[in-house]
Amino acid sequence: MIAGMNEQDFIAYLIFGFILNFLFSFSFGIYMSKNIGFDEMLRLKGDKEQSLLVALSLFIPFAKMAVTLYRVAILQIFFLNRGYTHKEFWIYLTSHRD
Repeated sequence: MIAGMNEQDFIAYLIFGFILNFLFSFSFGIYMSKNIGFDEMLRLKGDKEQSLLVALSLFIPFAKMAVTLYRVAILQIFFLNRGYTHKEFWIYLTSHRD
C-alpha cells in the first residue's frame, strides 16, 4: 500500500494527475502567449529556475496542477485586479527579484 491505497489506485491517480497537469499547464501557456505574444515571452524570459519543491511536485498526484492553479490565482488577484499587465506577471514569474 502506498499512501493508504493500493498500488494500482495510486498509479491511476498519478497518471490522472499528470494528464490534468499537462492540460492546465498547456492551457495556461496558451493563455499567456495569446496575451503577451510568444516572441515577447521569449525576449522577456529571465534566468530564474524553478525551485526544487516545484520540480519534485510532479511526482505527487495533482500537486503540479495545484501549483499551476496557484499561479493563475496570483495572476488574477495580485496582478490583473491591481492594474498590472500579463507582461509584468511574466517578468515576475521568470526573473529574480533582488
